[in-house]
Parts: sequence; structure tokens; C-alpha cells
Amino acid sequence: MKDIKNAIKHLSSHQKYPATKAELVAECDNLSDFSQEDKNWFKNHLAEGVYSSSDEVITALGLSGSGMSAGM
Repeated sequence: MKDIKNAIKHLSSHQKYPATKAELVAECDNLSDFSQEDKNWFKNHLAEGVYSSSDEVITALGLSGSGMSAGM
């Protein structure tokens, strides 16, 4: 994931919760702000489940903290 800052911002400000992985991926696929590479990374790294908040998604993706653990 190259655009971690924007991904966290989107998940925190624009996504409705609760949301399933399928809903999150569909929303991500519709965004023009993110590269296809980042969209694929999101799809491949997010586990199946229902997420109650952006914090849950960010933690599941390993984007919390500095975000450096989310390298490609």
C-alpha cells in the first residue's frame, strides 16, 4: 500500500460501518483516488469479516502506527 495516509483518511471519514469485506472492497474499487496496485493490495490483505469501525479495518490491514508495516 503506497497511499496509506489517504487510505486511513477514507476509511475514517467516508466509509459507513458496519461493513463487510465485500462492501469495503466494492467501495475501494469505485475510488478514483487510488492506484489499481493499492486497490489490489487492499483486496488481498483484508481478511473476510464484518468490521464495526475504521480502527478495526486499519488494524486488520496492519496500517496502524507508522504504517510502515504495510509495505508491499
